[in-house]
Amino acid sequence: MFSDLYISGLKLQKNTGCQDSYVFELPSLKNVEQLSFNKKVTFFIGENGSGKSTLLEAIAINMGFNAEGGTMNFNFASQETHSALYKSMTLVKGVKRPKDGFFLRAESFYNVATEIDRLDKTGFNPFIHVYGGKSLHNQSHGESFMALVQNRFKGKGLYILDEPEAALSPTRQLSLLVHINELAKDNSQFIIATHSPILLAYPDSDILMLDDGGITKTLYKETEHYNITRQFLNNPEKMLEYLFNEI
Repeated sequence: MFSDLYISGLKLQKNTGCQDSYVFELPSLKNVEQLSFNKKVTFFIGENGSGKSTLLEAIAINMGFNAEGGTMNFNFASQETHSALYKSMTLVKGVKRPKDGFFLRAESFYNVATEIDRLDKTGFNPFIHVYGGKSLHNQSHGESFMALVQNRFKGKGLYILDEPEAALSPTRQLSLLVHINELAKDNSQFIIATHSPILLAYPDSDILMLDDGGITKTLYKETEHYNITRQFLNNPEKMLEYLFNEI
């Protein structure tokens, strides 16, 4: 069946010599053999340690991205800490290949910004203009994130984002949704690991929950992110009173 997505699924093979035995001990991945992507925007959600960032990282490495982030042309490593899960993963790719792409992860964004500055200084042609003409280090965390998305994400691409909300205010998260929507309309695909109830509200997306039961598709208003946020905002005083009395 034809898919207009750049990645339409993945398969996990547990007997491939992967040394990271802990990866397949994660309840969310233990019994997963394959996963399908059906939307231009797919979210991974789950508690810290559930494996969503590990899974996202393995997808990115399999597509040729640098483990710490950046484009497929980035080749640097400040510290080798990535999982070997990618060795046990086979991606199901679409007929079309992305013309653009970026792997953005909040935890190593500083290293990516440093590499961009290095390439700008050592390259034959000025490089920083691709990212807005100003060093990402000379902007706030949120400003640099948005500068990258606004200037570097060109469309018709594959964009893999790991907790992009980490540096963004609620207003900037809404701005990010606008850019995601514009890029999705321009034949782009997003795979995003997030805790943000704002980003998860993106329409016509799939939300995949990683938990002790494996990986399951869930609806936005059934997520813990939505329900806890709604309960808190509806009556923050009551929830705080309950929490403080419980401690």
